[in-house]
Amino acid sequence: MNKIKRDDEVVVTTGKDRNKRGKVLRIVDGGERVVVSGINMVKKHTRPNPMAGTQGGIIEKEAPIHISNVAIYNPQQAKADRVGFQVKEDGTKVRIFRSTQEVIDNQ
Repeated sequence: MNKIKRDDEVVVTTGKDRNKRGKVLRIVDGGERVVVSGINMVKKHTRPNPMAGTQGGIIEKEAPIHISNVAIYNPQQAKADRVGFQVKEDGTKVRIFRSTQEVIDNQ
């Protein structure tokens, strides 16, 4: 079970986008990197491809960021938090916020 999952709200802890918040769009490189909406924007120069019907030019897109540079957002405390795991009575493993010991909603 991963600490950060798709559709989690995360806060960037280091880098040029520090303290910005965004939603995890996807996890790449076997769980090592995440793509966060609106974070780590890069400009990509593309060539036109008439066969595919795409125009050339400069597009702006999100680049992956290392998972160690993001932390999950805790809405109760309105700041970044660490993720822990807890086993319930029925044997299921759930993610919890380390500071408040509350279960993270989206499993």
